[in-house]
Amino acid sequence: MLERTRFQHGSLMREARKNGPAVWVFRWRESTPQGRMKRKVIVGSTERIRTKAAAEKACAFLRTNINREIRSPRRVAELIDHYTQAELGESTIKAHSTCEVYGSYLNTWVLPHWGQASLSEVRTVAVESWLGTLPLANGSKAKLRNVMSALFAHAMRHEFIDRNPISLVRQSAKRQRLPDVLTTEEIRSLLRELPEPHRTAVFLAAVTGLRVSELLALKWSDVDFGLMEIHLCRAIVNQVVGPMKTEASQKPLPMDTGLAAVLLDWRRQAPYNQPDDWVFGSPEMQGTQPYWPDSLMRKVIHPAAVRARISKRIGWHTFRHSYATLLKANGEDVKVVQESLRHANSRITLDTYTQGLMPAKRLAQGRVVGMIQGGRAVAIA
Repeated sequence: MLERTRFQHGSLMREARKNGPAVWVFRWRESTPQGRMKRKVIVGSTERIRTKAAAEKACAFLRTNINREIRSPRRVAELIDHYTQAELGESTIKAHSTCEVYGSYLNTWVLPHWGQASLSEVRTVAVESWLGTLPLANGSKAKLRNVMSALFAHAMRHEFIDRNPISLVRQSAKRQRLPDVLTTEEIRSLLRELPEPHRTAVFLAAVTGLRVSELLALKWSDVDFGLMEIHLCRAIVNQVVGPMKTEASQKPLPMDTGLAAVLLDWRRQAPYNQPDDWVFGSPEMQGTQPYWPDSLMRKVIHPAAVRARISKRIGWHTFRHSYATLLKANGEDVKVVQESLRHANSRITLDTYTQGLMPAKRLAQGRVVGMIQGGRAVAIA
């Protein structure tokens, strides 16, 4: 097991004074040639800093400096510890899904190979060569490179190093194989094999391109049958509710009349159909949380695909890719496609500034709804 550095959190206490107001005192331990010594510093008076929460905030910069002075990370394992505490902890502004992905890449790939290396031993060409040996897809290697770059950018920010060795690492993210997409016939075949609520969940994914974290985070209060829109307020990953992936992800979705009818039909059947209930609440959890996406895919959707004689590899993102492909096949405006998928950026639409209006997006979605349902969809402008 790798030895990891323990960084000081210290303790914050309120101390009374014989003369004057009480003060907030921060204490920590520090190793010196004479042994471990207790240290303390006055953060401020209780007149100036009235609450402990405010005093904790005042300690944040002080604690960072103390830790840097006590012992700056020398090895990659120590840097990962520091980065995890500072950037992936409970106080981070990063989404829960981002913290999980970064932590997984660091612990699975970086720590075992680079953990005992000193920071100065991590060189650009060495990292590039190492990435080439990993049994990962190009996209995963590129993501790993970006995680390592963020790790060393953190080291630069805290002045542990003066350059980022990952900044010049070359790693293509080009796909080695195109993702499978489903035709309208295959989607219809799959839907016929699915019971509720799985049929509605897959249909909703196929005609909106919702990410599974957004799909399963929907509550009935988010579905506005009056305005014919679906409002996206949250995402859920491993049953942890958090913010949406990007600002663009928060834009409301149009709801075609065919889609509205499907959702209304499911709501009439659903055991959990109150405004604050999950649209796809799990019966095993008495509706207190939605279904687990991996379990749904493995236990229900994959077997249904086999019965439907679909040999393609299907994951939740397959429905998003399929929606984009169907929109493009229908000749929809590029901006409408981008905004229907709620992409923050797109190479194709990078220089396009016109907005895809809600009626146009609803018409575009309506054509996909009609194709899958096998009839003519009527869109409400």
